[in-house]
Amino acid sequence: MKFRALLFILLSFFITSCNAQASKNIKLIEVKEFAKKVKTTQNPQILDVRTPAEFTAAHIENATNIDWLGDSFVIDAEKLDKTKPVYVYCKSGGRSKKATAKLEELGFKNIYELDGGFIKWSAEELNKP
Repeated sequence: MKFRALLFILLSFFITSCNAQASKNIKLIEVKEFAKKVKTTQNPQILDVRTPAEFTAAHIENATNIDWLGDSFVIDAEKLDKTKPVYVYCKSGGRSKKATAKLEELGFKNIYELDGGFIKWSAEELNKP
C-alpha cells in the first residue's frame, strides 16, 4: 500500500514538473496578428526556417531563409539583431517551435512564432497583392 502511494506521488510530481513552461520571450500568434506585427515593425526580421527548396517555392515577403535542418542554423541566426523582434515560421509549426526555443537560448528576447506556419499563412492568401 505504501509503495502505491509513493508511486502515485512520484508519478504526479513527474507529470506536473514535465509540463511545458510558457516562455516569456516566445509568443505564438495567429496569422492576422503576425501579418500586422510584421507590417508595423520597421525592417522586421522575418525568419523562414524551412528548407531552401520550400523557401524558393514560396515565402513571406522580405523573409530570410535559415534552414532549421541545415548545419549553420546557429551561426546564421547569430547574425540577426537580438535587440529587435524576430518573426519565425516554417511549414506547419514543428520546426519553428524548435527554432524559437534555440533563438531564446541564443539570447533573443522578443520572438514571435507564426501559429500554423506557412500553411495557414497561404490559406489566408496574405501573399497576394
